Amino acid sequence: MTMPAGARERWVRTGGVELSVAELGDPQRPTVLLVHGYPDSKEVWSEVAVRLAGRFHVVLYDVRGHGRSTAPQPLRGGFTLEKLTDDFLAVADLVSPDRPVHLVGHDWGSVQAWEFVTVPRTKGRIASFTSMSGPSLDHFGHWISKRLRRPTPRRIGQLLGQGAKSWYIYLLHTPVLPELAWRGPLGTLWPRILEHVEKVPRGTYPTASLRSDAARGAWLYRDNVRPRLRHPRTDAHAHAPVQLITPLGDAYVSEKLYDELERWAPRLTRRTLPAGHWIPRTRPEQLSVWIADFVSDAENGGAAQVGTTGAGTEGAGTEGAGTEGAGTEVAGTEVAGTEVAGTEVAGTEVAGGRGARGAGRGDGRGGDRVGGRFGGRSRGRFGDRFRGRSGDRFHGRSGDRSVARFGDRFGGQLVLVTGAGSGIGRATALAFAQAGARVIAVDRDGATAARTVELALDAGAPAAWAEIVDVSDAQAMEELAGRTAAEYGVVDVLVNNAGIGLSGPFFDTTPEEWQRVIDVNLMGVVHGCRLFGKHMSERRQGGHIVNVASAAAYLPTRALPAYGASKAAVLMLSESLRAELAGQGIGVTVVCPGFTTTNIASTARFAGAGAAEEARLRKRAELLFTLRNYPPEKVARAILKAVTRNDAVVPVSAEARGGRLVMRLAPGLLRVVARVRPPL
Repeated sequence: MTMPAGARERWVRTGGVELSVAELGDPQRPTVLLVHGYPDSKEVWSEVAVRLAGRFHVVLYDVRGHGRSTAPQPLRGGFTLEKLTDDFLAVADLVSPDRPVHLVGHDWGSVQAWEFVTVPRTKGRIASFTSMSGPSLDHFGHWISKRLRRPTPRRIGQLLGQGAKSWYIYLLHTPVLPELAWRGPLGTLWPRILEHVEKVPRGTYPTASLRSDAARGAWLYRDNVRPRLRHPRTDAHAHAPVQLITPLGDAYVSEKLYDELERWAPRLTRRTLPAGHWIPRTRPEQLSVWIADFVSDAENGGAAQVGTTGAGTEGAGTEGAGTEGAGTEVAGTEVAGTEVAGTEVAGTEVAGGRGARGAGRGDGRGGDRVGGRFGGRSRGRFGDRFRGRSGDRFHGRSGDRSVARFGDRFGGQLVLVTGAGSGIGRATALAFAQAGARVIAVDRDGATAARTVELALDAGAPAAWAEIVDVSDAQAMEELAGRTAAEYGVVDVLVNNAGIGLSGPFFDTTPEEWQRVIDVNLMGVVHGCRLFGKHMSERRQGGHIVNVASAAAYLPTRALPAYGASKAAVLMLSESLRAELAGQGIGVTVVCPGFTTTNIASTARFAGAGAAEEARLRKRAELLFTLRNYPPEKVARAILKAVTRNDAVVPVSAEARGGRLVMRLAPGLLRVVARVRPPL
């Protein structure tokens, strides 16, 4: 059996057992108490604990009969929720006698923690509760009863679905067999099952006590499940703010179990994660961010105002109370600058002397430096919040609800967007900001990237930074990837959006023009996928890559041979990479917008045209894009939706969707249309 590195072990005696308690961090700071599930011991939390210990007093303990804690004698009747509550109070009194603790539970640790946070005798001892993969047995009992009393096809389907996921509970109620299985072949195979099925990394977990932990822990189910499901409490209301983290790939607990949780936990924040059941081992970094944010919010008195769907967007209000959140919808923002093109800058200071890389509210990471290959680094004051200026249209205080609804998925995640200085890149950065993500805005133009940071912070991002990088520069991208990992962490969502336009006949397009469009549109995507995707892969905690191509990737036209070829390459790269990374929990999506109102037309090059002719063609192209009037915010919303659903190819706009359909059904028709000279 191992202890988390640097942990201090203490013991507490309660109810005839001795509990092993491990502590990390400063005892003067708020206490976060982590409760493990079945068939685990406290070491399941080791990766999360070390990440939290820098900010909090972190406490882990082995539940009675598990790990280094002793077992009750006899086992039958020794694991009731009442006795587990006694254990919790004993641990809380030992490690934090004068202040309430912030409770975190996984699996059966969450099941028993629901008891702790709903019984009257613990009121005042719990400041907040984060639950994952373990419902209250009382809530579960009422959930079942309601569906049996008023059956509908949907409710019967939900019952059958959860019944199928609960197969192991039936087996654990059989006498002797679970103990024999765990002390025999199952105990030997379990580490490999976790590795191959749940993608749990190899290491010191599970510990050598697994066999005895699992055999004794079967009494958690036998002592509690049937009595509580038959006679659930009617007063099981949480007396502290609750954060619910739901792994969407949980093989044992259906997310439908939590459909009516607001009834029992009125101060509820929901989070979702595309992962399996054992997220303390497979997603420790994301859990640490969410736990730290929720605990800090509760300590500052904010958790009481987090809405029932308050999905990580700062200031989200409680819908049931009719309070609108404080997020800001940033739609139709008029900006200057180019999407990726722009002037190289050296040591440019922006936003009233603040550095272009601006850290946001309460992030606790890094300073505000202008970074990147093209700039010196000008220092700014940490934590300064950029404010909006006149000239940008902000539509209402309540924010873009269609984007904010993604907050349970992206709140606190780290999102990097290239070409974020304007257009689709800026709209995407702001959409993720409204969903509560931390945002890194990358662009060649430092001023426009910094402006995106300002708007992102005002839109609800807990933190945002600007980086000045040319995506076609392999060395600069490598430096960006290293700097990002060192200062902000591994990126959770990468959006390779940076791109340039090039139109004109094939024979008029020079080798230099071909090289430039390939360097930016294709190799910029390759650099992003290679560098940031590698970090995702090495972290082994999943992630998502979005590559922004174009409908031109599959719609041939005589006007865009170079541009279309570069985007077609991005499409095939994305499809191939999706296949390669699927087994690592990393999704890859390629987004193919149609005509979108951005400044790409005003900055596009026209092969073979002189300066005057190129200016005329740009104006004509701008007019066509303006008449189409398809805003980049719609593309941004499609990107968030695609990441949530792990879509493969996402055409955006009617012409993009229609063109892809025709490509499949009547490709010959597209070849005929491709011969038509465009109206430029």
